[in-house]
This record gives sequence, C-alpha cells and structure tokens, in this order.
Amino acid sequence: MKLSVVTKNGEDTGRKVTLSNDIFSIEPNDHAIYLDVKQHLANARQGTHKSKERNEVSGSTRKIKRQKGTGTARAGSIKSPIFRGGGRAFGPEPRDYSFKLNKKVKVLARKSALSYKAKEKAIAVVEDLSFEAPKTKDYVSLLSKLNLEGTKTLLVLPESDKNIVLSSRNLQKASVITATDLNTYDVIDADNLMLAESSIEKIEKTLLK
Repeated sequence: MKLSVVTKNGEDTGRKVTLSNDIFSIEPNDHAIYLDVKQHLANARQGTHKSKERNEVSGSTRKIKRQKGTGTARAGSIKSPIFRGGGRAFGPEPRDYSFKLNKKVKVLARKSALSYKAKEKAIAVVEDLSFEAPKTKDYVSLLSKLNLEGTKTLLVLPESDKNIVLSSRNLQKASVITATDLNTYDVIDADNLMLAESSIEKIEKTLLK
C-alpha cells in the first residue's frame, strides 16, 4: 500500500512511500496480539507484593489461654491468622510474572497490530522532523496540523530525539517511541500512528529478518 508523505505543517510533500504488504497488509492474528500484550503487561509488573505470615509478625510466643475447658477453640499463639494483628495465611509473596514468548509470535503480533492500523486508515507518514528546543506547544501544533489533536497518538522515530520526547511528555494522550522499540501494546493502544519517513525502513528491516 502507498501513503502520502506530509510535512509537520500537514502539507503534502508530493512524495509517496510504499508500505510492505508483508507487514501492513497481512491477515491479523488476534491470538498472537493477545499473547504479546499479555507478556508486555506481565513484564511491567514489579511483583514486589508481600504480606507477613505468622512467623514474621512480632508478638508474644506464650500460649494465650489454657487448652481445655474454655468452651471455645484452642489457641496456641497470638500470631495466628484468626486474631487481629496476626499473620496472614497464604498471603502474597514476591514473584516474577514474566514469561517466555517465541520471537516469531512476537513478530507476527506486531505485524498484525500494524495491519489493523492500516485497515483502519489510522497511519500517517510524516517527513523526518526535529525540534530546536523542547516545547510542548510545538508538539501540540504538530498534532493540530495533522488533525490528530485530542486523539491518542504514537509517533515512531528512526532514532531517539530528546527534544521531541520532552515536548510530548506533558501530553497525556501522546507517546513517542523509536522504530526498534516498537511493540504491539503501544500500537494497539494508540488511536493513530504517526510514522517518521525514515522509521519505515527500520521497521521493515526489524520485522522482515
């Protein structure tokens, strides 16, 4: 498929780029997308949740009442989970939520996500741009000129640009990522995808190995 290249002012440059059908026009695989997004979210979890069990709670170790004759259940420790302030039974422990996913599945998922965006006509190709200084209003102006203001956008750059990243940082619905860091979650999460012209070659090089 072919898309027109526009300037940061939203004007047509007269150039067109051809997007690879092997990436942007495949039959999307929903299960691959599900697995890749699941792994992305799992890897982002800290897994540092923890509650104290009875052997970690501070308190007296004496037997709190006699064994028999009280008419109630026997109790041997104030640290028991049945008492207020006692330890928690089977509480959460620190753990690693990450899991392995085959590279071919991850590549298929990214291709599927990009194909969905292409079908939805939610991809815009922008000529390579740079900001002289980090200014949020410049990034807002870019979105406005491309008629994307108010939507959740993802800008894909060929290389990291500090000024562009800082300019978009204060905008809740704007994200910036490099072509090599492109992932299924960010593509699916965005309403519109903005591809810098030079980033297309890097995306194709990464996904067509």
